Amino acid sequence: MRTPHKTTVANPAALLELVGAELGASATRSITQDQVNTFADVTGDHQWIHVDVQRARSGPFGTTIVHGFFTLALVPLLLADILEVESYSMGVNYGLDRVRFVKPLPPGTEIQATATLVSATPIDGGVQAKAAVVVEFAADGQTCCAAESVFRYYA
Repeated sequence: MRTPHKTTVANPAALLELVGAELGASATRSITQDQVNTFADVTGDHQWIHVDVQRARSGPFGTTIVHGFFTLALVPLLLADILEVESYSMGVNYGLDRVRFVKPLPPGTEIQATATLVSATPIDGGVQAKAAVVVEFAADGQTCCAAESVFRYYA
């Protein structure tokens, strides 16, 4: 497990000076089977590898696994542990690039994320930035999910 730490900047413009910098590591989190089941209900994805605990025991992973898109949905939460912009009027998730679900995540397994700022560009009223976020298994640092998260902060 990495020691959680974050980068704090005063405003969106300060991101322009951090391109290429490692931003930090999030706190650890884990997803429960109940949360997986709720995600399945919300998305309509009731694939047995996610929700059928009994059947999954004899499946390819030996257990149920968290939906890849559930893991991906946690990226903004994990990134908030890593990067803090103190003063801005609005922040938005703008999109994702290069998403990969590298290794299945069993419910109850602790994960944490690291992030590196890939780019930051001035836009009208703020800054658009991209962070390479790697969601890792906290116990051994193996990659679970990797994505480039594109976001905007408006001054």
